[in-house]
Amino acid sequence: MNNQDFQTVTAVLQDYFEGLHQANTKRLSQICVEELVLSSPNLRRSRKEWFELIMARPIPQVEGHPFNYKILSLDVIGDQAMAKLSCPLLGSEYIDFIGLLKENGEWKIINKMYVDLIETN
Repeated sequence: MNNQDFQTVTAVLQDYFEGLHQANTKRLSQICVEELVLSSPNLRRSRKEWFELIMARPIPQVEGHPFNYKILSLDVIGDQAMAKLSCPLLGSEYIDFIGLLKENGEWKIINKMYVDLIETN
C-alpha cells in the first residue's frame, strides 16, 4: 500500500465528513463522481437527488450537532479503496460504505452504500 494514497484517501473522507456536516454540496461535488449512486436496500439515488435532499434538510453544523464522524476501517489496494464510516447525522446513526477509485491521478468517491442503525434496530 502506498502511504501517500492512504493519506490522500483519508483527506477525501475528511472532505466528505465536512461536506455532510456543512451541507456543502459544492465540496461534495469535488470529491464525488457525477455518476455516483447511493444505495441502500430497496432504494437508489443519483448524486443529483442526494444533493437536493442535502440542500433541503437542516444543516448539522448550524443546528449545533457535534462533529463525531469517524473512519471505522479503510483499505487501499492499488487504485481502489473501500471505507467503512460512522456518520451520526441529524438524529440518525449512519454506517456508510464508501468506494473510491484513483483515476487520472485523483481519488474520487464512486459509490456509497449506507444503513441507518437506528432504523435497523
